[in-house]
Amino acid sequence: MPTIDPLSADTTGGDDEVPDVAQRIELPASADGSGVLIVMNKDAGTAVVRADPRPLIAERLPRAVLRELEQDETVDDAVDEAMSGEDPPRVLGVYGGDGTVARMAHLALERDLPVLALPGGTFNHFARAAGIDSVEIAIDALQTGTGVAATVGELTAGGRTSTVLNAASIGIYPDFVAERARRRPRLGKWIAGIVATWGELRRAEAIDIVIEGKRARVWSVFAGIGRNTPGQVATMQRRTLSDDVLDVRVLHARGSRAQAVAALSFGRRTRVVLRALRLLPPASDIQHITTTEIAVSVRPRAGSATFYAHDGELERRPAVGPDGRYTLSCRIVPRALRVYAPHD
Repeated sequence: MPTIDPLSADTTGGDDEVPDVAQRIELPASADGSGVLIVMNKDAGTAVVRADPRPLIAERLPRAVLRELEQDETVDDAVDEAMSGEDPPRVLGVYGGDGTVARMAHLALERDLPVLALPGGTFNHFARAAGIDSVEIAIDALQTGTGVAATVGELTAGGRTSTVLNAASIGIYPDFVAERARRRPRLGKWIAGIVATWGELRRAEAIDIVIEGKRARVWSVFAGIGRNTPGQVATMQRRTLSDDVLDVRVLHARGSRAQAVAALSFGRRTRVVLRALRLLPPASDIQHITTTEIAVSVRPRAGSATFYAHDGELERRPAVGPDGRYTLSCRIVPRALRVYAPHD
């Protein structure tokens, strides 16, 4: 049977290459890194072979402040410390995967600062959509002052608000991520992903939700930022940064666990193989909603530590109300995030 992360390795995100990026804007240029804070997640991209970015950053941006996160230290800690100093940064840079970039984007929006996204994760979905395929390209954009205004999502749960760059989800994908995280210290990310996938094939359970006023029993719900590939459930790779809608995909629990797990693949080639093997759910099981704002009421499973996820990161669900449910709300924030990116 397929595994979730290897299936996702084909990150074209659809039947076409990722199209144009968002509205082009000019941003403050920094030839030597002056005024730039770069927070580096030490664990970034440990599942892939990648060159250490520190020598390149030191060579091209000698005046940038490179801050490596220590154990149990967060992006928030590093930014708060820098902003309270005598010479606060004018650009917030981050080297890491989508989850780390999303957190930095949230802090940048709060402070009205541009973001320098240095791709350092396993997939780097957001950076890819912005045309940032390498650290070198990101630095080029900083030095020339070119950027884009990217649409993002605002996710609210139990009074806590997060910035979403690619997609938010509930159901079996967060369950998979939680199980992979539990096994990762001993097995490594890829092997842990395979083991977690097999676990979902045996133990995955549907959840009860209310969406758009209607009750449903579903395997998963994905809310992607911007329109995505038709007929697809997992919408983790954006096709553009300029589409100001939520693309919501609801997989109703009518088919098998195997179909539900297979539906988490989003690479074009992978979907062709799974469709030929008749492992993908039928189109009639997938509900498609295009909107600018949506709320989902969820009844958590008894005795389980239910999570939701956004940009590949887990969040523990908020407390339930008197009705035994909690609510996740997501809305589009058009062209809100200023990101350094190439214009060609």
